[in-house]
Amino acid sequence: MARGDAGRGRGLLALTFCLLAARGELLLPQETTVELSCGVGPLQVILGPEQAAVLNCSLGAAAAGPPTRVTWSKDGDTLLEHDHLHLLPNGSLWLSQPLAPNGSDESVPEAVGVIEGNYSCLAHGPLGVLASQTAVVKLATLADFSLHPESQTVEENGTARFECHIEGLPAPIITWEKDQVTLPEEPRLIVLPNGVLQILDVQESDAGPYRCVATNSARQHFSQEALLSVAHRGSLASTRGQDVVIVAAPENTTVVSGQSVVMECVASADPTPFVSWVRQDGKPISTDVIVLGRTNLLIANAQPWHSGVYVCRANKPRTRDFATAAAELRVLAAPAITQAPEALSRTRASTARFVCRASGEPRPALRWLHNGAPLRPNGRVKVQGGGGSLVITQIGLQDAGYYQCVAENSAGMACAAASLAVVVREGLPSAPTRVTATPLSSSAVLVAWERPEMHSEQIIGFSLHYQKARGMDNVEYQFAVNNDTTELQVRDLEPNTDYEFYVVAYSQLGASRTSTPALVHTLDDVPSAAPQLSLSSPNPSDIRVAWLPLPPSLSNGQVVKYKIEYGLGKEDQIFSTEVRGNETQLMLNSLQPNKVYRVRISAGTAAGFGAPSQWMHHRTPSMHNQSHDMPIQRGPPLPPAHVHAESNSSTSIWLRWKKPDFTTVKIVNYTVRFSPWGLRNASLVTYYTSSGEDILIGGLKPFTKYEFAVQSHGVDMDGPFGSVVERSTLPDRPSTPPSDLRLSPLTPSTVRLHWCPPTEPNGEIVEYLILYSSNHTQPEHQWTLLTTQGNIFSAEVHGLESDTRYFFKMGARTEVGPGPFSRLQDVITLQEKLSDSLDMHSVTGIIVGVCLGLLCLLACMCAGLRRSPHRESLPGLSSTATPGNPALYSRARLGPPSPPAAHELESLVHPHPQDWSPPPSDVEDRAEVHSLMGGGVSEGRSHSKRKISWAQPSGLSWAGSWAGCELPQAGPRPALTRALLPPAGTGQTLLLQALVYDAIKGNGRKKSPPACRNQVEAEVIVHSDFSASNGNPDLHLQDLEPEDPLPPEAPDLISGVGDPGQGAAWLDRELGGCELAAPGPDRLTCLPEAASASCSYPDLQPGEVLEETPGDSCQLKSPCPLGASPGLPRSPVSSSA
Repeated sequence: MARGDAGRGRGLLALTFCLLAARGELLLPQETTVELSCGVGPLQVILGPEQAAVLNCSLGAAAAGPPTRVTWSKDGDTLLEHDHLHLLPNGSLWLSQPLAPNGSDESVPEAVGVIEGNYSCLAHGPLGVLASQTAVVKLATLADFSLHPESQTVEENGTARFECHIEGLPAPIITWEKDQVTLPEEPRLIVLPNGVLQILDVQESDAGPYRCVATNSARQHFSQEALLSVAHRGSLASTRGQDVVIVAAPENTTVVSGQSVVMECVASADPTPFVSWVRQDGKPISTDVIVLGRTNLLIANAQPWHSGVYVCRANKPRTRDFATAAAELRVLAAPAITQAPEALSRTRASTARFVCRASGEPRPALRWLHNGAPLRPNGRVKVQGGGGSLVITQIGLQDAGYYQCVAENSAGMACAAASLAVVVREGLPSAPTRVTATPLSSSAVLVAWERPEMHSEQIIGFSLHYQKARGMDNVEYQFAVNNDTTELQVRDLEPNTDYEFYVVAYSQLGASRTSTPALVHTLDDVPSAAPQLSLSSPNPSDIRVAWLPLPPSLSNGQVVKYKIEYGLGKEDQIFSTEVRGNETQLMLNSLQPNKVYRVRISAGTAAGFGAPSQWMHHRTPSMHNQSHDMPIQRGPPLPPAHVHAESNSSTSIWLRWKKPDFTTVKIVNYTVRFSPWGLRNASLVTYYTSSGEDILIGGLKPFTKYEFAVQSHGVDMDGPFGSVVERSTLPDRPSTPPSDLRLSPLTPSTVRLHWCPPTEPNGEIVEYLILYSSNHTQPEHQWTLLTTQGNIFSAEVHGLESDTRYFFKMGARTEVGPGPFSRLQDVITLQEKLSDSLDMHSVTGIIVGVCLGLLCLLACMCAGLRRSPHRESLPGLSSTATPGNPALYSRARLGPPSPPAAHELESLVHPHPQDWSPPPSDVEDRAEVHSLMGGGVSEGRSHSKRKISWAQPSGLSWAGSWAGCELPQAGPRPALTRALLPPAGTGQTLLLQALVYDAIKGNGRKKSPPACRNQVEAEVIVHSDFSASNGNPDLHLQDLEPEDPLPPEAPDLISGVGDPGQGAAWLDRELGGCELAAPGPDRLTCLPEAASASCSYPDLQPGEVLEETPGDSCQLKSPCPLGASPGLPRSPVSSSA
């Protein structure tokens, strides 16, 4: 009854506490909040008097939101609540330090065991359970001084040193007082973090009592006082002419990275010695190490590279006397996760791989947790690569949850978590049912099952999985089975072994759940070896036969009986007897004295007897002198017992053994046979001889499995080799780089790499290293480094520059370290196309600009046509035209008599007078025109082939600003080609044969005209309308035939009511041969047909004018080559000159 009342009282107290805390009415002591999740640990929580701590349990970065449930444990056991340890409503843990009843700051002894301990929690989330790091909770304490300062006498200008030691939690802060007053801060007064006080250049004013004060959150303690006496210099005989003595030498120190370290060195001599520091390994002391006082080294932030042996050397001035003292500094680095596992989502029956990398000093060990519990590897779940890789095959719903990688060493631990989500699609078949396994023999089992109950018609096949049911880290095997099969015979199993079988059904959508496993025990087989035998004779007529039981690996089942066979050595008669399987010895009676008998033994299981041992010979003692006749044992010695192999390094293995348990033969030496595991090539078998019972075998290959056997040698007798022992050498760095590295550019900024594993990996490859740079002369540390997982054999490198040569090399890394890099290989990235550099905004801007230009040009042309409905006849030209003969209205200014560099010409096509007909020479000389008009930027180009002849046009004439035309003055004509001269007998008619606008893609570059071109400067109004085409980007030029009639699609260029856009398009197709001759929109060069062909005047330079003389003309030999034609842009463009 009292116990129940006490329980209800504690429950009421806890409820009241929670309610008051929720309402904010409870005055809690000073609180410290600590977050526990999967992170760096352990966390130190120290509770001082009237202090409390709240431990929050969270899922951390693994999931958003608070956990749905929290479970706490202390020192691995379930947490029990206490008056000063409560669970809050939100799942947090509140704890405080109880005070002593007398009100002092002393802790209650009973509460120390209740509060102090290692706390951890399990946070339950929607995907699983996450285990937190450990929080070590301790109560603040401060012990008594273990070392008090001692009084001393020091000469003036000497060095005084006081020291005190005290332990506390947290570490106490040490200060010093003189005359119970805190020492002022002076350069002469050095207080080291370890509690040492150094007084440099001692003066008379320094004399007095000193004491050490230690303070932490628990309390404050004072040491005993020590008196410092100051003597006049030279007054102390002990220091006069003193040799160098190191008064305070540095001590071996081990700290965790980030802590401060003081290497103290105080030397004494007369005169005062000089103190210097060096590293024993010859490396320079790091620049962040400073000198504290005059002789001490201070490392404020110790890092692993500070580790080493530091030597303090004190030299006596003007002498060769010196003294040294050395101490080793070891800096530990707490584990840090360098590559955390990533969250995965996998379908059922697929494979998941988590990779975890950690750094630290010493090298941290890795372990895995699943849903807060230690992960147990099995056939499906394997931990590889020294623990850094977790592979889960045949994933099922039971594999979902959180996986945590925990790295631990002596300096601490680190944790990283990732979730695995198992996706189950709808419509999958259910699991196969009624799976049975029936043993057929010692190595075969028949497995049968029934088809799933749901969606059985969708099944396309099954997979049968099995592994050993006992032991750890077993290998899982699987078979693929056809859809129409529901049984399979599994062979090559081990006798007398438990196996577990399960079946998975597959459809097009995925895999079913695993079936209920079926357990089976294979049948026994006959033993594969005979027991080791020992013979002895207690009297002349008896032989005691003893043997050792067979190990399970050789018995192949339970040994139920032994058969012992014996007989006289030279007789054929053999006697046999059997004993039960639990016996280990047998007495053979009624034997003849002083006779040699042979004996052998065989073991039997339910399957029968195995092979017997070799005959062993033994002589019984003589009847008259049995005390002097020693029984002899003839036959080969037994193999050594307890053979054990142990990996020593990546290239060596220790092999150890013991003498045979039963033998009377003197063992002389042993022979060790070894070879790579699984090989039967006699040339690879090696033999070593050893007179001892162990041997170190070297020269092995790293990460290679070997098999060993040992043979005993007696005097003139060799025994058989014993059982085979297997062992693998330790892994090492790869000896060779990745092989068959291939590079291929994908885009202007991407290169793909393919490679194969190293030929000598010397271990499991955990990652591949990719180094690349555009400058192969740079140091290796300036190259860009990429890493991929060890099971990946291709990668893509992004962010490269286009049309750039890059150099690549690759290496591989095992858990030991990286291997060599491959030789350099280079690749040139693809050249970036203009379309690659144009984004949507650029294309939109070009289209808008072109459209605005077209609208402006059309508006100007329409306005000009409305203002000038009729055109006046030009002076000197007829206003009528005859059918089939076009006329040309032009205004021209012919140059001076000397050959000009260019001519200005304005021209418009207009009908000839009706009564004018060209002479035959005009028809013959009429040029065939090729039109190449351009404007804007486009990728598309088209082919243009036209045949034209001038037809009789009708309609209104064009008029306007072209009405005023200057008549040519008398005098010599400028140099023009024959195609530009007017026909004989006509007025001053000028025929403009061709205009070419050189459209240069993108940047509007102009090409200089080739040699042997006639140049005319013209002001031309042009409108071109090109349609998009996907044809060949080269423009084909075809001679035009003036005899053909005008094509029906030719627009009415003469009519004032015709569509100016349509007419301009037709004109664009029919005109050609002009190229820009000089910068500026108004300068065009008119080229004759095939202008770029070879000319009969090779000395004519570009820009010169060819003056025509009778009987001498420039004959064009061939048409323009296709490559000479500029690209034709495809965007509709209007341009005016």
